[in-house]
Amino acid sequence: MQSILDGINKLYAEWSGSACERIEILPQSGSDRRYFRIHTQNGTCIATHGHNIPENEAFLYFSQHFYNQQLPVPQIYALGEDKTIYLQQDLGDVSLLNRLEEEGFTDKIYNLFKKSLHQLALLQIKGHAGLDYTRCLTNQEFGKQAIMADLLYFKYYFLDALRKPYDKQKLIDDFEALSNYLTHTEYKYFMFRDFQSRNILVLPDNSVHFIDYQGGMQGAPQYDVASMIWQARANLPDEWKESLLNDYIDSFEQIMNEQVNRDLFKSQYNGYVLIRLLQVLGAYGFRGLFERKAQFLTSIPQALKNLRSFINEHNLGIAVPEFNKVLQVCVSDEIIDRFTPLCADEETPLVVRVQSFSFKKGIPADPSGNGGGYVFDCRGILNPGRLEQFKTQTGRDKGVKDFLEQQTRMSEFLNSVFDIVDISVEDYIRRGFESLTVSFGCTGGQHRSVYAADSMARHLRNKFKVKVELNHVEQEAKNWVNEGK
Repeated sequence: MQSILDGINKLYAEWSGSACERIEILPQSGSDRRYFRIHTQNGTCIATHGHNIPENEAFLYFSQHFYNQQLPVPQIYALGEDKTIYLQQDLGDVSLLNRLEEEGFTDKIYNLFKKSLHQLALLQIKGHAGLDYTRCLTNQEFGKQAIMADLLYFKYYFLDALRKPYDKQKLIDDFEALSNYLTHTEYKYFMFRDFQSRNILVLPDNSVHFIDYQGGMQGAPQYDVASMIWQARANLPDEWKESLLNDYIDSFEQIMNEQVNRDLFKSQYNGYVLIRLLQVLGAYGFRGLFERKAQFLTSIPQALKNLRSFINEHNLGIAVPEFNKVLQVCVSDEIIDRFTPLCADEETPLVVRVQSFSFKKGIPADPSGNGGGYVFDCRGILNPGRLEQFKTQTGRDKGVKDFLEQQTRMSEFLNSVFDIVDISVEDYIRRGFESLTVSFGCTGGQHRSVYAADSMARHLRNKFKVKVELNHVEQEAKNWVNEGK
């Protein structure tokens, strides 16, 4: 990490002629790229570090092209010599998804979605003009090969993980037929490829800007619309979905200055909705079932409900019988229930006591009188307390959290712990048990165990809605406030 920070400092000094005052490490998202906010007297900018140089080059080329067309993307300031670090305009931290989750389905939020779709149409059509598609990261066009890749991604990383029987050859034949059908689309412009509310940043003046379009290529505009309107995390109401689609077509016609065949446009849109829903399920399956990242598993039930809602109400306009059978299996109550955690309610007696402690002082007693529970040893994780700058901090301070998340295997450790504890919590809720203790110990009870206990408490509350009592033994002894975190 220090070498990256040194590189950012060097690049910023070369570009601006002055030094960074402070570099803030921003939370990591689903990709391998890392983001940093540079603070100076003249304001802020964002530094990005990524080892995938072709990906960086694609993003930088698209950004420069779109920015020259006055489209809503960040301005690029500088690129490092080895092309792993670049500086860009700081558009803030507030995404459209953040606004939706904070404010709900209000008229103001609807208008932000509508505005985003209008800007999308501008990006697709104006951005397409003069764009060199040979600079794309992967395929130059979202054609049959790319559609098949998305369908196979769903097959390998989600469908096959269900271990349900189906005719593999007939399914591949149906994939081929659907891919051929969707390839012959009337319109092909720039396709963002991952257009969703998380990749739309909203500024204080309610203007919207786009990020993360480095995977773009030429393709059907309907794909991006489907990605946004049917995003599982957003879970937009049905009436919004239909209304926003019509708003987008209005914008598309206005920019094109011609009318479109709405029935044909919507028929192809439905096909791309299905492709996008399945691609997302494949991604959740890969991240959750194979990489064992708990947060992706919790998204699967809503994604399946989205899929069920879609296939029950829309017709693809093409016969794919084996594919239809497979889809019905995926959206069955049995499969949705398999991925839906059993949640506590007001009548659930279970209280999970989560605590951190110091092994030097001994494992704390179980106050419930039941004994048992779990004790996890965090001492196999690199200790931030050995570094001078962290000695007086705890596992709740940002520097310590960044260290544990970025320079240790804490995330892997916790994912395994979550798997074990989840079994007991779900069983205890079902059987009406009242108490479970989960303890995390480290050398001093200050850094690793505190971070792990906080993470466990947050995970259990989010996943099971269960009552959690959180106690940091060493910090309690020092009158350290921990409530509400």
